[in-house]
Amino acid sequence: MSNSERPEMLTARKVRCPACAGQSLYSQTNPYRPFCSARCKGHDLGAWANEEFKLPDNTPPDETLGDSRLH
Repeated sequence: MSNSERPEMLTARKVRCPACAGQSLYSQTNPYRPFCSARCKGHDLGAWANEEFKLPDNTPPDETLGDSRLH
């Protein structure tokens, strides 16, 4: 993409912060976007690190696989 095709700035708009539901400015001037603050961004990162957010997994538990005598 050439420089003439790239937008110079995102259009600033107010969005809902995914962590606290407060208003957040979604623009290049907000280093925490889409979050409203470093605190909310850190809270979300901590939730992922603590595995509070998980993707569904349909894999059967390990105990149902293999030879039952080995368990």
